[in-house]
Amino acid sequence: MKEGVGGKMRLILSGAAPLSPSVEIVTCAHVLQGYEYYKREDLIKEVLVDGWFHTGDIGEWQPDGSMKIIDRKKNMFKLSQGEYVSVENLETIFSLVPSIDSIWVYGNSFESFLVAVVNPNKESLEQWAVENGVSGDFSTICENPKTNAYILGELLRIAKEKKLTGFEIVKAVHIDAVPFDMERDLLTPTFKKKRAQFLKYYQSVVNGMYKSK
Repeated sequence: MKEGVGGKMRLILSGAAPLSPSVEIVTCAHVLQGYEYYKREDLIKEVLVDGWFHTGDIGEWQPDGSMKIIDRKKNMFKLSQGEYVSVENLETIFSLVPSIDSIWVYGNSFESFLVAVVNPNKESLEQWAVENGVSGDFSTICENPKTNAYILGELLRIAKEKKLTGFEIVKAVHIDAVPFDMERDLLTPTFKKKRAQFLKYYQSVVNGMYKSK
């Protein structure tokens, strides 16, 4: 790989996302992690406090004295009973369900359980509908209470399979036939979820799920 980039590379700057350790090894170059808000003094002052740079990452000390980044602070929240939830980890697990294309999981410190909005897999869900006597077009299938119960059951199944704890189990779900998209400002250009925008867009849905339990 070193020769593939010219053979003279001595320094690599990495930013915005984790870099695989293998990249540093095979290039034989020194790797620096870059953090900088270009021409944004307001943001720089916000993250530089008393000489310390607050990255927003959550770290875990390793036996050899090094620190491993294990999560992002903004992607964790605390439920009313005091338990912390790593939302991206849960979304990765729940996305293993074949009938789910994408999922947004939500909770807050005023509630004791999680709720979610799901984009179902069209082909998988339509096949399930045929086998279970649920008629109508895709949108109608998504709105059917039997479909909701099925998706919720699938989330519970994978939660048990992956040995999730009780507070990590989704207790209510809303099925949206329209995929999460940038047009509704739900995703960044790199397809990351804009969590604050998700809550704003689905606020009434979230309120309804909590009231139903």
